[in-house]
Amino acid sequence: MTLTRRTFVSSALLTSAFVGGSTKMSLAADFPSRDITMIVPWAAGGGTDALGRTLTKNAKQYIGVNVPVVNRPGGTGVAGMQAVAQAKPDGYTVGLVTFHLSSYRLTGVSTLSYQDFEPIMLLNRSPTGFLVKADSPFKELKDLVEYAKQNPGVVTVATSGAGAVPHLSAALLAKQLGLKFTFVPFDGGAPARTAVLGGHVTLLAVNSEEALQFYKTKQLRFLALNSKERHSSFPDVPTVAEAGYPLDVLLLDWRGLAAPKGTPPEVLATLRTGFKKMAEDPEYKRLMDEMALPRADAEGDQFRVFLEQIEQALEPALAETGLLKKS
Repeated sequence: MTLTRRTFVSSALLTSAFVGGSTKMSLAADFPSRDITMIVPWAAGGGTDALGRTLTKNAKQYIGVNVPVVNRPGGTGVAGMQAVAQAKPDGYTVGLVTFHLSSYRLTGVSTLSYQDFEPIMLLNRSPTGFLVKADSPFKELKDLVEYAKQNPGVVTVATSGAGAVPHLSAALLAKQLGLKFTFVPFDGGAPARTAVLGGHVTLLAVNSEEALQFYKTKQLRFLALNSKERHSSFPDVPTVAEAGYPLDVLLLDWRGLAAPKGTPPEVLATLRTGFKKMAEDPEYKRLMDEMALPRADAEGDQFRVFLEQIEQALEPALAETGLLKKS
């Protein structure tokens, strides 16, 4: 190749790289220029759906475009989260991801994990509540623990299903305290609550927000919350540690926002700024308080670290319940 030819090729490559880089910078600078789709991996009408729709209701005011919600239920959330992971990483598709993402790989449900996404921000973390019927003889967690020690297997625990955070939290409580519970899984929190209210099951382990109505009407009584600090919606309810039993591992249910892997940093920065503003919207904050959902605001790397820690905490819990399928 002649010197002139080499010079021409080098110049062409440099020009191409410059134009390509300029195009990417231009796209990032113009983002967003059209609506952003939010995929919710659960059916319309549920709590996660309500949270997503309220969060994005005034999106145009904060990010300049609308953020319509598309429900993609199926496979315990796999269908919707897979759709997000496989979407074009241009910022125009985001997902409202949930705790189930932390368990898929460990339980063999799917190969999906947080590593298939770019974390945008954590929206909330929900502790497990341990409750009994209002007229239960167990007035405090200590009463139930002492009874369970003397009567292995007699205390029955209603949960919203095997592998859900409340089930795993109760299993870890039992393991650390040397107790033997008999778990009774139900298809959701509502039938689990009904079983305890009817006196058919001793203890209810449930996401705290699902017990709000029954706490207010005094039909159910909290023994403790599986959290580091007291919950603002349940100010008189002690944490498990305050009740006398500090736990080595605290599992928390969670919801957050994520984009497909490979979404450009500049686009992610715009998304984080916009969604953070949406999360400060008074209407959204009011809904979170009404639903007793503790708000969280970890972004980017902080959210990623949280997801890493959740998976690490999940492994022993899943192993204890026989649900760990990781090789």
